[in-house]
Amino acid sequence: MLFWIMVAALIFVLFQVKSLRQQWVTGPAFKLFKKVLPPLSQTEREAMEAGSVWVEGDLFSGKPDWERLYSMSLPQLTDEEQSFLDNEVNELMGMIDDFDVIHKDKDFSEDAWRYMREKGFFAMIIPKEYGGKAFSALANSTIVSKIASRSVSAGVTVMVPNSLGPGELLSHYGTQQQKDYWLPRLADGTDIPCFALTGPEAGSDAGGIPDTGVVTMGEYDGKETLGIRLNWDKRYITLAPVATVLGLAFKLYDPDKLLGEKESIGITCALIPTSHPGVEVGNRHLPLEQAFMNGTTRGKDVFIPIDWIIGGPDYAGKGWRMLMECLSAGRGISLPALSTGNAQLSAQTTAIYASIRQQFGCSLYEFEGVQEGLAQLSANAYQAEAVRHLTAGAIDLGQKPAVVTAIAKFHMTEVARQSINIAMDIHGGKGIQMGPNNYLASLYMAMPVSITVEGANILTRNLMIFGQGATRCHPYVFDEMVAAAEPDFKTGLAQFEPLLYKHIKFALGNAFAAFGHGLTGARFASAPKDDANKRHTQQIQRMSKALAICSDIAMLMLGGELKRREMLSARLGDVLSELYLSSAVLKHFYSRGANPKEQPIVDYLIQQSLCNCEIALKGYCRHISNPVVGALIQRLIFPWGSAYNPPKDKLKTQLALNLCQDKSLRDAITPMCYVGKNEDDAVAVLNQAMDAIDALAPLAAKVKAAQQAKTLPRKGSIFQLREKALAEQVITQAEAEQIAAADELRKQVVNVDEFDFDLGLAQGKGDDVKVSDAA
Repeated sequence: MLFWIMVAALIFVLFQVKSLRQQWVTGPAFKLFKKVLPPLSQTEREAMEAGSVWVEGDLFSGKPDWERLYSMSLPQLTDEEQSFLDNEVNELMGMIDDFDVIHKDKDFSEDAWRYMREKGFFAMIIPKEYGGKAFSALANSTIVSKIASRSVSAGVTVMVPNSLGPGELLSHYGTQQQKDYWLPRLADGTDIPCFALTGPEAGSDAGGIPDTGVVTMGEYDGKETLGIRLNWDKRYITLAPVATVLGLAFKLYDPDKLLGEKESIGITCALIPTSHPGVEVGNRHLPLEQAFMNGTTRGKDVFIPIDWIIGGPDYAGKGWRMLMECLSAGRGISLPALSTGNAQLSAQTTAIYASIRQQFGCSLYEFEGVQEGLAQLSANAYQAEAVRHLTAGAIDLGQKPAVVTAIAKFHMTEVARQSINIAMDIHGGKGIQMGPNNYLASLYMAMPVSITVEGANILTRNLMIFGQGATRCHPYVFDEMVAAAEPDFKTGLAQFEPLLYKHIKFALGNAFAAFGHGLTGARFASAPKDDANKRHTQQIQRMSKALAICSDIAMLMLGGELKRREMLSARLGDVLSELYLSSAVLKHFYSRGANPKEQPIVDYLIQQSLCNCEIALKGYCRHISNPVVGALIQRLIFPWGSAYNPPKDKLKTQLALNLCQDKSLRDAITPMCYVGKNEDDAVAVLNQAMDAIDALAPLAAKVKAAQQAKTLPRKGSIFQLREKALAEQVITQAEAEQIAAADELRKQVVNVDEFDFDLGLAQGKGDDVKVSDAA
């Protein structure tokens, strides 16, 4: 007994006496921490500090804050924004024939370009005092979603000037003189902007751009002027071929120290008229046959005045932080918006087509294999809208959540890719025959564009989500890294000590909680509502605790090597992503009034996410460096073995039938799907055919009764038996005509386009299109 008292006393003294504590405990721990962690570069620190931490921080830390999430008042569209969506957006969509735009002209008509410029489609983020619309992030996202459901090329064309580019950079960082001159010109369409960041040698590694600018004296406007001599070679620049003003990112050097004492100043952004001597634009790329303008820009020894730096000379070298701050927000608006339009169009059109198209005497949606795909389409459309709305809403609330926007970009583009693939599978021959009657082909072809841009998905998943998440979302790691980067050891140790104790307490608490939730199935975890989603929130909390302890163990065991263990860290990123997606779905459900018809979709999505979490965590345990440690972690978080199963077949069937049979629900979960009014609009015809066939329900009942009475043959659809039913006086002449009209619409839906032997598209003969029966 005395021995243990002496041990306890020794430990107490050790921790109370600062010199002893630092010599034997915290000092060695700090040295180890500095050794295992990679150095925190200035660009990495700027990238980390550029964004903000939002609800993802709660999820990463094992403490989902449901009250905060559910009580959060997300912005809604204003009357002005809704009017623009209902009027100008629909008007523009009516002006665009996507098939002609892509296959005949490779461009929009002059009228469409003029309309976009004059009606402010390129000025949605510009403040009103400069003639812009000052629309919210939500409005920006909603407008792009609606446009993308009609034309990806149009969606990208509108998206880019309202995302990362001159308009946003000027609004946030421009000098007053720059704002006064450029913003009104951008707002009224006098100028079209592009922003050049990506080049042949720097794609995802934007920080490694080789394009340079050297501060020097030169001649401008006939006068000796302090300026920059630029050399650049950029590609993949959207709107470059038609741009009149070029935003340019480059590395700035000042060898003669004309601006200050630094020779290597860093990444800088400047604004240059494309008419400026030496600026080259115009060579065009053709991204997967899409018509949006995308191309190259180059310049050799181009001299510009120093005050063309966005923000003026004071912002020289601050371009990286500017880009990170804007990109962290823009990534959460543009590509999730495109993906939502894609996913919702895929869901709506496929559900209707599967109802209209028959094989073996029944509608396609009656086959269980098709039902499985339809269920996923329904869930994807709902999830995309939930994530889009929550993420854009966060930006409108003043957040710059870099991790959340990376999650939204990666997962929503993958959701859209899955959706269009399922839609193509169910449509079969209808989906692969190009023509004005095909509403899927352009989306299918363009899908890799979204996967590739603004951080390729492999990069986003394997490096960004957990790479930034582990540092930014963890309550202590970033501050510990800052302390480790402190040149003075004593100063760094003083910062590190209190963080270490808090970190140990945090990790132990999560470990006990994760094990307790595993033993009890999280039945005693707190839940915000005692309703159908109570168990969902409890299980999300369980996985949140599991993520927290697994992340700490990974960082402790691997340190800086974790950055290189991309497949391992990506699995932890997957868990964080699934927790955010699930939270977005629940928030969306309650924000819309908790419609009981939507509860099966919520169940499906949460079950799927939890199952994905388990797969990811078990993969992490299986592949962590020490298999013994991995086995112990798995036993800690899954003490009884498997915890979750994917959605049951019965639930999949329910989702499929609801999507196909309940028009009000289908419209509610696909609000971004554009439906035109022209009789040659394929999606409009699809909806008209569905309405006409639904209206035949009373007549179908008459025909079925006649079949049972053997007045009509037992085999055959209402369309095949129309004439015989009329002859037998089962239906009237007016009813027969109603059936015939519905049948004509049905045939328009089922048929596919055909062309002359030479296609004739290059000669502008695309209007002479015929239709033939689909395979």
